[in-house]
Amino acid sequence: MKGGEAVSKQKPWNWMLFPFSAVKTDGDNVYAASPGNGIYHSSSVSDWTLISEELPPELVVNRLQLAQGKLYACTNEGLFTYEEGQWHHPGSSIPCYQYKAAGQCGWAATEYGLWHRCGGAWEKVACPDNKVYDFLNLPQFLIVGHEEGIAIYDRFVDEWSQFHLQVEVTSLAVFHGHLLGAGAGGELIVGNKRGGFDVVRFDNRIIFTLVKKAGHVYACTDKGLYRIGYLRGQITLFAVKLGFPVTDVDSDGKHLMMATLFEGIQAMPLAGEQEEES
Repeated sequence: MKGGEAVSKQKPWNWMLFPFSAVKTDGDNVYAASPGNGIYHSSSVSDWTLISEELPPELVVNRLQLAQGKLYACTNEGLFTYEEGQWHHPGSSIPCYQYKAAGQCGWAATEYGLWHRCGGAWEKVACPDNKVYDFLNLPQFLIVGHEEGIAIYDRFVDEWSQFHLQVEVTSLAVFHGHLLGAGAGGELIVGNKRGGFDVVRFDNRIIFTLVKKAGHVYACTDKGLYRIGYLRGQITLFAVKLGFPVTDVDSDGKHLMMATLFEGIQAMPLAGEQEEES
């Protein structure tokens, strides 16, 4: 793939017309989800192939994840797994918004809180009365983004802190010690290192999601892909690729793979990025 070239000109589908909401790659394979059009797979030796024929046609994919050789589809009908060409249906139909694996354990953000499983049945962990959209499982902290704001569990003192921000926090990331979040209305939530958060709204940009990849935190927006950085001591956005809405991004170590609303799946070399200003 050439940098900046759309990986979308394969027959029999006109990929330029497909809106994509999620993309994941492990270097050898690329998986992409398109609302209403299914989940697709491509590799260095194959064109794009629809792999979701056996899944419900009304399925909405919120996120894709790759872990331990499996593809996970977080959907409105639960968590589906794809391995060796076969889909495995979830034991529960609770809508799932995020999945992350840690060793032999799995964590799922759902319509009814954060759940956890280590070889047995799923168990509720946190925020059972809230929609949980994303979470960070750090050594000292468990951080949860939900429909009312952010909840933080400090493992050292065994205590929860609740931050009701009047914003649905749909994705989370950490940048230079700052906890960052993306709001459902396009806001950037910034931890101020003083025990609180600032909600930043950009006049001409809507942030869809935050993704930490290749040592950077990327902001996928309606104007393109940006990288979080500092300018004169303030957190800001540095342009990486502009011209079309980017909904998700992943990296194979050499390229950034971008899911877009109007331009299919795009790739660009990591070497093309510039360092942020200080």
